[in-house]
Amino acid sequence: MARKFILGSLALLLTACGSSAGSEAEGQQASPLLYEVTSQDGAQQTWLFGTIHALPDGVDWRTPVLQEAIGSADYLVVEIAELDNQRAMVDTFMALSRTPDQPDIGTRVETEERPRLFDLIERAGYTPHDFASVETWAAALMLAQANSTGDPANGVDRALLKDFQGREIREFEGAALQLGIFDQLPEKEQRDLLAGVLEESAADDPAKLRKAWLTGDEDTLTDATTKGIMADPELRDAILTGRNDAWMVQLDEMLSDPAKPFVAVGAAHIVGPEGLAAQLEARGYTVTRIQ
Repeated sequence: MARKFILGSLALLLTACGSSAGSEAEGQQASPLLYEVTSQDGAQQTWLFGTIHALPDGVDWRTPVLQEAIGSADYLVVEIAELDNQRAMVDTFMALSRTPDQPDIGTRVETEERPRLFDLIERAGYTPHDFASVETWAAALMLAQANSTGDPANGVDRALLKDFQGREIREFEGAALQLGIFDQLPEKEQRDLLAGVLEESAADDPAKLRKAWLTGDEDTLTDATTKGIMADPELRDAILTGRNDAWMVQLDEMLSDPAKPFVAVGAAHIVGPEGLAAQLEARGYTVTRIQ
């Protein structure tokens, strides 16, 4: 079970699935969201870059503007800094996700959703028995991966970690804290999360958000922060807006120093009225989209 788990909670929001890389990239100009942030006196402070955590092979998302920003930054800020430490991440997941004698997985969704659940379990390469000791939030994350043809090895955050080798890398959360957010959800919200994964597994255009990410379609990405799983107020607060608020506390402190950070987090955390860009503007910074 553990070897099949792919860490990346926002795969639930910006899941990389659907069409092949070739058909997706053809005829589309790569322009993922990138913002420059300056203080009131005009001094450059930071860049905000919206990432996606998994991509198919062959998706070219780099641009000259992006590469210039990466080269100009003093250090990188990501959600999780040790993405390549798979053993530690799997150990963390296993420690948080397993509790003996969990209810039968089929009883954790409404009766009418059980056929879709069992179909998704089969597509993901599991059996219902595999979830006998798996908490509901963890089952939801595991099954969400069945909808993805993207590979976390191609994730933008992983690529940026390599770009910043030799420079400082900081993290907002780390694996334990990020997974702990899910682990602390009440069981009702965990089941809502599982139901949301089932709903999204039947999406008409599962590659829609990946295409929106690649082309920098801010309206579509913002819309996604209030639809599907994110339409549930409690889940939205735990998975999205609560984390934004916590990250802003850290980012405020970072911006008090002259060093220039390149902040790269899931694109859903940057857009919308509660995103990092809007929160920085509310604090008096000038936020300019440069890509």
